[in-house]
Amino acid sequence: MKAFLLAAGVGSRLRPITDTTPKCLLPVGGRPLLEIWLDAFEQAGVDEVLVNLHHLPDVVRSYLARRTRPPRVRTTYEPELLGSAGTLAANREWVAGEDFFLACNADNLTDFDLRSLIKVQREHGAIATLGVFRSPNPSAGGVVEADAAGTVTGFTEKPENPVSDLVNAGLYAFRPSLLDEIGQPPKDIGYDLLPGLVGRARVVLVDGYFRDIGTPDAYRLACEEWPPR
Repeated sequence: MKAFLLAAGVGSRLRPITDTTPKCLLPVGGRPLLEIWLDAFEQAGVDEVLVNLHHLPDVVRSYLARRTRPPRVRTTYEPELLGSAGTLAANREWVAGEDFFLACNADNLTDFDLRSLIKVQREHGAIATLGVFRSPNPSAGGVVEADAAGTVTGFTEKPENPVSDLVNAGLYAFRPSLLDEIGQPPKDIGYDLLPGLVGRARVVLVDGYFRDIGTPDAYRLACEEWPPR
């Protein structure tokens, strides 16, 4: 199984920390986010991970060169950010032979077992399965509506008046055929891809810990809450 780890963000809201440290290498509980994600992929049975790079790419490459544990990791450098959907589209040949693949946002911190996402995707064979979590501030994310069977019935990115507290967690299982639906120029998964999955995608609830560490306050909380290892 293959997985994208979307890690090319500049982390502008976290400056000055990210002036010298890529966001994906910020330490939480004594480990870089990137290591936490790669360990989660290994536990889930992922064989190979593609990490996209943009900001301070050599720092990330240097870290990866010292890692000896599975899964195998390859990187792709984006001189100009392609957007999350653009990264998938640019590397569609890499996953062309897969039944499905995973894609995860590297700036999220979670102890969610990715095998739950994989299980739902395998059982139902939908075009996509989305990890969602219950948010106290849903208007800050992509709000998902789902019926009792777990099928997506609505999706709106950052609505002023959210109709649900279910929010996109940036954890996806996608069938490769979905990449043919990414328009030109490809941009963002949330704004440009997920709205077209209403009625065709399924959801799985992310239980346990989940936090987007995109701001200094969120990063501080994550460091306080995440157990050291």
